[in-house]
Amino acid sequence: MQRVIQSTISFYVMEFYKQFAAYTTQQLQEFGLSFGMMYFVIYVGKHPGCTPAEMTKKLHLDWGHCQRSVIKLVEDGFMTREKQGRSYHLGLTPAGERAFRTCHQVFFDWDAQNLSGLTEEEQHQLLSLLQKAARTRKESV
Repeated sequence: MQRVIQSTISFYVMEFYKQFAAYTTQQLQEFGLSFGMMYFVIYVGKHPGCTPAEMTKKLHLDWGHCQRSVIKLVEDGFMTREKQGRSYHLGLTPAGERAFRTCHQVFFDWDAQNLSGLTEEEQHQLLSLLQKAARTRKESV
């Protein structure tokens, strides 16, 4: 049974997810950020001035969860939330900018650490195949 499961992409996706979550949690510990908050920081870092509604839609999140997370990030000093007209716009504080750089870099550092057993060509092939599989899945939904 174990052998059958290990022959699925799903098995490896979950293994990579667990490893990436643990690695990221360790890297973000110095900021006091959790793994889940990382995605909010990255989104606002890449889309300064976005609204919570835009972020909720683009990240495919529950509205309440997004609102609670934004409020926590504002209270913890990572994010700004300023009313402009009828909506709020989000930005990063200097602490949020530092966290953003670390959050962004953690993806590349994890890849470098975990794909070091592959040649550069193999890494490129793997990424290309994964991108192709992700595109195929999006097109079929």
